[in-house]
Amino acid sequence: MIEEINEAYKGMSKSHKRIADYILEHTENAAFLTAAKLADECDVSESTAVRFANMMGYEGYSDFQRALAAELQRKLISKNTSRTDHYRENKNDVLKSVLVTDAQNIVDTIHLVDSASYDMALELIEKAKRIYVIGIRTCSPLADYLGFYLNMIRPDVKVINSMNINEIYEQLYWLDHDDLVIGISFPRYSIRTLKAMEYANEKRASILGITDCEYSPMNMYCSCSLWAKSDMITIADSLVAPMSMINAIVVGLYIRNEEKVRKNLGNMEDLWNNLETYRGDEFTDGV
Repeated sequence: MIEEINEAYKGMSKSHKRIADYILEHTENAAFLTAAKLADECDVSESTAVRFANMMGYEGYSDFQRALAAELQRKLISKNTSRTDHYRENKNDVLKSVLVTDAQNIVDTIHLVDSASYDMALELIEKAKRIYVIGIRTCSPLADYLGFYLNMIRPDVKVINSMNINEIYEQLYWLDHDDLVIGISFPRYSIRTLKAMEYANEKRASILGITDCEYSPMNMYCSCSLWAKSDMITIADSLVAPMSMINAIVVGLYIRNEEKVRKNLGNMEDLWNNLETYRGDEFTDGV
């Protein structure tokens, strides 16, 4: 499709060129946009976006959107294949190669970090009446991890990781403008997470996105976004940098609310002791 857009570009109207420019520069975003959203991004009418799809040879905008999503999928698979070939050629150093890649993702994330966005994220979490954390598929462990520690810091935190969009909407039923939705998604972006964030946007809730870059479709709905590098490593997503970002959120909240969190942790420690959650001698075995 990208080649077809480039070939047709010279003969396009000014409005269609706006759409083409946006798609060529932001393929990752465009693949998830409705005709109305694409029109807004390009400052054209929705009917112009639909006509663009027709001009490119598609019966309707939905067909065009599916083709664009397939284009994005091919791009990601190609990138993944290239990385796999590298590890195959250096199979004696797979361990070191993977560790170096993960370390590089963290270094790259350091350059992506925006301190103002980080501070805003902490403020959103602190002032929210209720917090909903959404992570689907490979992002589910990240959502569970963040939810676990947020529950130690403050009340009314709910983790949503259902694959059923109806169940997600049901769990967000009581969402209002005083609440915060934290959406976590990395390539290939979960359409269910995006739908949930769109719903939260309609409810006028605050939205914090944890994603990979400025071109992520997650950013369309976010009050605030935090970016962490997440290059794929063969079949496994690299979630080391996103996990570090979540750790930074947890530590930042602890520092800002140290006295209250210490009290919460003391009460939880008493509960864990009563329930025998942990072994009392776990740190003394073998000493």
